[in-house]
Order: sequence, then structure tokens, then C-alpha cells
Amino acid sequence: MKAFDKIRTSLNSRILFTRTHHHHQPTKTITTQSSLEARAMADRFFPNELPDFVPETTTTSTTKDSLTNLLLCLPYKTLSDTLENSALSLQQTVVDETWGLSGKRVQDYSLYAGALGTAYLVFKTYQLTQNENHLKLCSNIVKACDSASTDSGLVTFICGRAGVCALGAVLARHSGDKRLLNHYLTQFKEIKLPSDLPNELLYGRVGFLWACTFLNKHIGKDTISTSRMRAVVDEIIKVGRRLSNKGRCPLMYEWHGKKYWGAAHGLAGIMHVLMDMELKPDEVEDVKGTLRYMIKNHFPSGNYPSSEGSESDRLVHWCHGAPGATLTLVKAAQVILTRP
Repeated sequence: MKAFDKIRTSLNSRILFTRTHHHHQPTKTITTQSSLEARAMADRFFPNELPDFVPETTTTSTTKDSLTNLLLCLPYKTLSDTLENSALSLQQTVVDETWGLSGKRVQDYSLYAGALGTAYLVFKTYQLTQNENHLKLCSNIVKACDSASTDSGLVTFICGRAGVCALGAVLARHSGDKRLLNHYLTQFKEIKLPSDLPNELLYGRVGFLWACTFLNKHIGKDTISTSRMRAVVDEIIKVGRRLSNKGRCPLMYEWHGKKYWGAAHGLAGIMHVLMDMELKPDEVEDVKGTLRYMIKNHFPSGNYPSSEGSESDRLVHWCHGAPGATLTLVKAAQVILTRP
């Protein structure tokens, strides 16, 4: 609780020492309690200043309101079209910056931080527009990623070879290219999972399972067999129960010796993918129990700890914190609550 003790001390004096840049000397400023609390975490997230609810209007507002509020006041169809046009423009900017300016060469092939991420964005655009040019562009990027990842030992959808093969196969299906479809599926099915593979989403077992579900969703059920996925699920459940050691949380996992909770390396990401699997009744209960444990032990702020036992409420990311947990809880509402 040392971090909170420091905040309390600062609140008492209402004086905050801040740095505008890491190499500058601290400057003394007088501040209020609310702004102090915001600045205490401001280096790791953007404060949410959106209103809880803004009713739609049918007329244009003439008040001097924020641009965001004005957008939220718009009728749904108008707002949707505005956001869609902005998204398409931003997509083109991303393609220009990450593919065009690179000379169409791949240094990082991953979906997480590399060219496959650009390809996936273009694929989502194609799903919206059905523009064949988007499909061709996406296929060209994936082809370059295929060449760049041939010798990769990484096996997941987001950071590994599985993502390249899975997206490549789906694009080939949309293009009607049976030869290319067979190429990518064959390459995918030849991926071997090391025995010491972790269980998390970015580099581990559920990251591979995510690629399997992507293929089964977009190409057809049993494109990747239930038996192959079941073998991976068995290992994930076995490890989770062993590390939990019949503790308060039914399933627990480690990444580099730390029991993470977040989407990238921990419980949120692992539970998210397990909910897409065909689980046994006792496994469903373990997933439910793990989610209940997380909900019960979140911070008073609504944020979630980055790891088991952490008292630091400052990471508000998809990787660590509430954003990743929120996606998993939405998934739970869609999947678990509708199961018998």
C-alpha cells in the first residue's frame, strides 16, 4: 500500500511534484484532489471524460459543447456513417504508413505489431466494403508475411505463424483460390506446439486455439478438428488447476514466474478463449469460478489488477487492466449465461 500512502500524503498538502519530461527538474504546482488522482495515473492512460449518457436529437445543437458530445447527440445512423467514413480514411493512412512507406517489405510479420496487423485491418475493411481491391491488397501483405515467417517458432494467432496461415487461408477462401487455401491449411496443420509452451494469448496455447477458432468460424466447422483443439484444452485446464492448487481461484497461470490477470498474458485472455471451446461441465464451472474471483477482487476504481496480489492500480490497457477484462466479461455474458 506504499503507493496509496504517498498519495494520501500528497492529498493532505494538496501539493504535487510533477515532471513534464523525464530529464527536467520537478516543478511545484498546487492542485485539487481530483486532478491529483488523475495525474497520479496519467502517464499510463487517458482519463475518460465522456458523459454516461447523451440522448439522441433530431436537430443540430447550437450550444457550445464538445465535439464528442455533439457527435453522440446525432441520430444513430448519422453517427454510424460518420464513424465509418472516418475509419475508412484512417485505414488508408495506416496502410500508407505501414505498408506503402516500407517499400512493401516486412520486418515484423506479426499481427500484434507488424504487417499482419495491417493485413487484418484491410480484411475487416473488405468485410465492410466487399471491394476486391481490399481483398487483393490484404492477400499481397499476407503473402509477404508468409515468406517472412517461414522459419518462425512462434505458434499463435497474434504473434506467430498460426496467424499468418489462418488469415491467409480465409483470404484464399474469399478469393476462390483452392490451391492457396490448401497451402495455408497444410502449413497450419503442420504447426507443432512445444511441450514447454506457456498458456497465455500472445505466445501460448490459447493463442494457438484462437487461430483455430478463426479458421472454423470463417471457413467451416471442423476445419481444425475438435480432437486437436481438445488436446490443447486438456493441457491448459490441467496446468491451471495445478497452479491454483485448490485455492480461491479455480484456475491460475504463470508467465515468466508471475500470475498475470490481463488479456495478453493472463486470466482474462485465457478465459476468453476457453469460452469458445467445447468444455466439460466441471471445466465450465472452473471458468465461471475464475471469472467470479476476478470480479470479486477488482480494485474499488473498477480497474483490475495486472497480476495476482498486485496493489498497483495504474495499468489500464488491453494487456493489463480493465479493458481486457471487460472484453472477457462481455464474452461471458454472451456465452456462459446462455448455456444450459
